[in-house]
Amino acid sequence: MSVIAPKFRLSYLIKGITDNIFWIIVLVTLLGIPAIQIVLIYIDFPVIDGEIWNPFRVFDAMTHPERALPLVKNFMQTDLFKIVAFPGFGFAALIAAGTIFVERKLLAKLQLRVGPFYCGKVEGILQLMSDGLKLISKEIIIPAKADKPLFWAAPVLFAATAAAFVALIPVAPGMVIADIDLGLLAVFAVIGFFPIITVVSAWSANSKFPFIGGIRALYQMVSFEIPLILSLLGIVMLTGTLNLSEIVESQVNFPWIIFMPIGAIVFFICILAELERIPFDLPEAESEIVAGWLTELSGMMYGLVQLGSYLKLYAFAALFVVMFLGGWNGPWVYPIEPIAEVITDGIVIMPDALVIKDIPGLPLLSQEMINGTIWFVLKTAAVIFFILLPRGVFPRIRIDLLLKIGWYKLIVLAFINIFIALALVYGGIIGPGGIL
Repeated sequence: MSVIAPKFRLSYLIKGITDNIFWIIVLVTLLGIPAIQIVLIYIDFPVIDGEIWNPFRVFDAMTHPERALPLVKNFMQTDLFKIVAFPGFGFAALIAAGTIFVERKLLAKLQLRVGPFYCGKVEGILQLMSDGLKLISKEIIIPAKADKPLFWAAPVLFAATAAAFVALIPVAPGMVIADIDLGLLAVFAVIGFFPIITVVSAWSANSKFPFIGGIRALYQMVSFEIPLILSLLGIVMLTGTLNLSEIVESQVNFPWIIFMPIGAIVFFICILAELERIPFDLPEAESEIVAGWLTELSGMMYGLVQLGSYLKLYAFAALFVVMFLGGWNGPWVYPIEPIAEVITDGIVIMPDALVIKDIPGLPLLSQEMINGTIWFVLKTAAVIFFILLPRGVFPRIRIDLLLKIGWYKLIVLAFINIFIALALVYGGIIGPGGIL
């Protein structure tokens, strides 16, 4: 028995759109506007240059660039902007989204496929948005025997921990959410939460495949976290600080990868293991245990874990850039003339023959900050590319070989890296009193 799909009718589509618009207007009028008015009663409006900036003052300033720019610049210096937009979640999520798209297209090219193509006229560029809407709209299925509170909490904690990791990464001079003296130690503490969350998620599902994947993830992360930490101790010895911004500033003349190539190699391999990327993807081995510790996750719970995974990928790649590739340091590439004059001096516009207005420059971000951000993004993108590349090149490693690599080889190389750092410091080459 065949089912004939109903014919498309334009009138039904228009009616559906108008109905949605009507109910949106009704809800905004009855609920949205009163809620905004109630919230505004309890908000303390900011005072800028002796003026209280209420909503009406803000709307008035938006029509005058010379008034709006100071407001925008003041907002960009707040902690809220740093957390939400740059260099926080918005910036990291944008890079993570680009990473997902590039990875899918890269794998398709390596495997002689097309990849995302139909959703979006330009190489399926809207496929990620489509997948996100699909995950949001899908039903979340909870296993009958699962520990529901822990099962719900695990994906949220995973994404939150990845966001906390992002908050510790300095992107440009002065652009870091949490610039603390013990930044690298905080990074180690945050990384230590990931295996715990993974095991909790696997155990709470009360299913054999997630549990096997969770145990594998625990073994793998514990095995590689030790050489990961040891690989960075050499740089701590050379710089004498745990502050990530100061570590970047110590690489003004040369990146540490020149003197610490062994540490960079060890750290990169540990990154692959921590991210559960091929050839270290045993916790998610789909050919053996379905999807590992992700098997029972569905809907937006799965989406949160994927979001956290790619935020974690960005954070690890950015940490590699900060520790070994000089962070935001690089030759001066921005701004070029005459853009520099526009930024610093502003422009003159004449909307008519009688009015001449001077629009101030756009020092929303300093030139050093913009140049540093460009170099940071380019370096991070390069590291991400090399993290993605093994997925289409290398096979999966057996669990026994994987553990031997972590415990017997990488730890030895990490100690060799430490001895090299000690030789550089005590030999008077680098460090206090050194020639470099």
